[in-house]
Amino acid sequence: MAGKYKLRSAHTWRGLLEYINELGFLPLFKNEIAGFSAEEMTFDMPWWSGVPELDPWYWREEIARSGEAAYGKFFAGKAGFLSLEWLPVFANWRRDGYDFDARWDDGRANIREKKIMDCFAPGSRWMSTELKQAAGFGKGGEKNYAGITTLLQMETYLVTADFRRRVNKRGGEYGMTVAVLAPPEELWGAPLVRERYSEEPRVSRERVFERARELFPRAGESALRHVLGFGGDRF
Repeated sequence: MAGKYKLRSAHTWRGLLEYINELGFLPLFKNEIAGFSAEEMTFDMPWWSGVPELDPWYWREEIARSGEAAYGKFFAGKAGFLSLEWLPVFANWRRDGYDFDARWDDGRANIREKKIMDCFAPGSRWMSTELKQAAGFGKGGEKNYAGITTLLQMETYLVTADFRRRVNKRGGEYGMTVAVLAPPEELWGAPLVRERYSEEPRVSRERVFERARELFPRAGESALRHVLGFGGDRF
């Protein structure tokens, strides 16, 4: 493939993390840009095999809880990874220079977003299933919990910090793992997450686009814009 990036295969979650840090950001699944996904970087590994050491579906959990990269729905509402070098660039672009409280005060966030973000006291993390109830969503409450939490991840106000199983009344774990959400400032500190706030958000936006174009020069502009999440009133 032309450009600075040559498709290679990762055989461990550490190997995949190395590639994420090399590229700077990486969607989880295949998309319009050939080679630009963790799925394609692990094409010869047994996905959904149930063997954590070999299965990239489990690797995303290991990377999220490692704290060595950010994981969340960052790419047009779909999952992927950001290196800690590029997380501040995305945060400045996607937040448009606003902390969440400032966004709310300026009338740029809605009440459903605020109800979710108000649950995050300093040091707190929430399993997504529990956050839904705590924020007043669900039967008889607010609607579109999945859509709102996706938007908050796109805006980098929330990331997936871990995955855990639910616990029954007897204290036993059951079911599939559930995402544990937290503000990135709780994981890496405000100075790192906000270090690009002195830069115009549009400049950060262009940095992301130019990095992707540098890595994948054969990709069309519309494909790059779609995969990176350009478009809409917010981005």
